[in-house]
Amino acid sequence: MLNFEFKNPTKIIFGKGEIKKLSSEIPENSKVLMVYGGGSIKKNGIYDQVKTALSGFDIIEFGGIPANPEYSILLQALEIIKKENISFILAVGGGSVIDGVKFLSSAALFEGEDPWDILAKSIRTTKGLPFGTVLTLPATGSEMNSSSVISRKETRQKLGMGGPGLFPVFSILDPEVVKSIPQRQIANGITDAFTHVLEQYMTYPIGALLQDRFAESIMQTLVEIAPKIISDPSDYDIASEFMWCCTMALNGLIQKGVPGDWAVHAMGHELTALYGIDHARTLAIIAPRHYEYNIETKKEKLAQYAERIWGIQNGSVIEKAKQAIEKTEDFFNSLDIKTRLSEYTDDYKDSGKFIEDSFTKRGLTGIGEHRSLKPSDARKIVEMSY
Repeated sequence: MLNFEFKNPTKIIFGKGEIKKLSSEIPENSKVLMVYGGGSIKKNGIYDQVKTALSGFDIIEFGGIPANPEYSILLQALEIIKKENISFILAVGGGSVIDGVKFLSSAALFEGEDPWDILAKSIRTTKGLPFGTVLTLPATGSEMNSSSVISRKETRQKLGMGGPGLFPVFSILDPEVVKSIPQRQIANGITDAFTHVLEQYMTYPIGALLQDRFAESIMQTLVEIAPKIISDPSDYDIASEFMWCCTMALNGLIQKGVPGDWAVHAMGHELTALYGIDHARTLAIIAPRHYEYNIETKKEKLAQYAERIWGIQNGSVIEKAKQAIEKTEDFFNSLDIKTRLSEYTDDYKDSGKFIEDSFTKRGLTGIGEHRSLKPSDARKIVEMSY
C-alpha cells in the first residue's frame, strides 16, 4: 500500500426528514446565497423544506445552474456574493450545483484578476467561502469531496479544480428525494458512481487488500440494487443504499494507498464539452474501450474484478479480463446507457483528433495510473469508441 494522508472534514447528516436541521448547521446571522438548478426542487417539495428550515436567515436565491455548471452563469452569482456580502453559500441540488458552488466558494476569496485562472492554471484552493449542501441527485459524490468540474461553452472546455478549502462544511442526504428523480438521472447516477470506483480500482495490484474490498463492496451493491432502484425509486431502503454508494464512491476513502487512473474522466469531460452528452454517459462510452486498449497493463485487476464482481471463475487471466469488460458494458446497457459515441451524435469523426489536440495544448502528455498514455493514445481510444 502507498503512503497517504486522509482527512475529510465534511459532516454528513443522513436520513429522512433531516433537512429540518439546516438552521442548526449554518452559523447564526449568516447572509446566505441559496443556489439551485432548473427548478425541480420547487416541484418535489425540497425548496419548501429548505425555506422553512431557514426561515430565520437572510437569504438570497440564485437558480438556473445547468447540468454542466457554466462559467458565465456562475459569474452572475459571484457578482451577487460580492455585492451583497454573502457569508455562507447553500447548494441545493446534485453534483452540478455543488460543483458550481465550489467554484463560487473559491472565486469569492480569489485575489487574482480572472477567476478562470483557478481552473486554467490549476490553482489549488486552500480557503474558500463556507458552504453546505442539500443533495437532491446522488451521482457525483461532490457532497463529500473537495473537487469540482466547470464548463465554459465559449472555449469548449470542461476543467477541474480542487483543494482542501473546498470540502462542504456539511451535507444533508435525505434518500426521500430519490423517488422524484427521473429514471434517466438515476441510471446516470449509478453509472457515474460505478465508474468513479473503477477509476480508483482498475489499475494494477499493489497489495491494498482492504481498499480493494471497500471498492468491490460499492460495485457489488450498485449491481445488486440497480434494477430495483430503476423499477421503484420510492423504495426508501434501496434509495438509501443508492445514495450512500454514490457518496462513498468519491469521498476519498477508497483512493487512499492505491494508484488512480482517471483517464476515462479526462476523455469523458472532453466529449461533454464537445457534444453536451451527459457526463455519466461519456464515461460509459470511454471506459470499455479504455480497458480494451490497456488490457495488458490492467489484466490482473480486470481478472480479479471479473471473479469478485461478476462471478467469472473459468479461463485464463486475459480471458477473464475480456469477459469483465463485456460484463461492464452489458451492465451499462442494462440501464439503457448507450456505449458508442455514434449513438449520441452523427458528428463524431473528428472527436479523436480534437481530444488529441486538446490534451496536447493543455500539457496532458501522460495520463492514466502509469502516466504513460499520450494524447495520441487518447485519440485511438476515442476512435475505438465510435
